Amino acid sequence: MIVHNSEIPYFGEHTQMTMLCDNCGWRHTDFIPAEGKKPGAWEINVDSIGKLNVRIVRSSSCTVIIEELGLEVEPGGSSTGYISNIEGVLNRFENAVSLIYRQSLTDTSERENQEKCSQLLSEITLVKNGKKTVKLQLLDPMGHSQILDESAKPRELTTNELETLQVGPTIPVFDADDLI
Repeated sequence: MIVHNSEIPYFGEHTQMTMLCDNCGWRHTDFIPAEGKKPGAWEINVDSIGKLNVRIVRSSSCTVIIEELGLEVEPGGSSTGYISNIEGVLNRFENAVSLIYRQSLTDTSERENQEKCSQLLSEITLVKNGKKTVKLQLLDPMGHSQILDESAKPRELTTNELETLQVGPTIPVFDADDLI
């Protein structure tokens, strides 16, 4: 386990925790703020190339949504936190769609998926070139995620969101006595 405390501008003091297993390669990274947070959501309109540089702090419990493109990523069992910018988030979506596109090329019955992926990649490019406006949303039931820009809007999660949102990985806890 590697633990690193530092100050992220406008986010405050946080702990970056990385756990890894040299034997199997398992790895988990997360960002935990020093002060307690409550469940929350953040959103920002990505309406210019300049917004691509806005800093994003995404914890392992955060769902990322871009409704206009039909894109959503929920935290899974191996979800990790990261600090990036909006362009980096778009690149992550772009890489996932490109992977699906490449996989669909091996099956001629996947023509419809190929067309959908191609269209989605074109729309992501339009956003990255400032020619399409979308709203990026972070929904975090643990409250550890944030968009670091004065135009970003925080809000509380609705009761329905709290009931349906995934919370991400559960970190295995071992008793040292059991390892001996």
